[in-house]
Amino acid sequence: MYIFEILLVLLVLATAGVLMVGLVGFFRGGEFNRKYSNVLMRWRVGLQFAALAVLAILFLAYS
Repeated sequence: MYIFEILLVLLVLATAGVLMVGLVGFFRGGEFNRKYSNVLMRWRVGLQFAALAVLAILFLAYS
């Protein structure tokens, strides 16, 4: 189960990183925001889903 704990931390950090890049791009605006805002949102949602799935696995394993 230790691998799932590490995976959860990595997924949370990746989600936070994608969120930060998206927010910086949003506030700056311009071509980067127009080109990548939807892509970054899809990545963030996918990473959040994966993190919640791993968290559910951990809850089930430890209960």
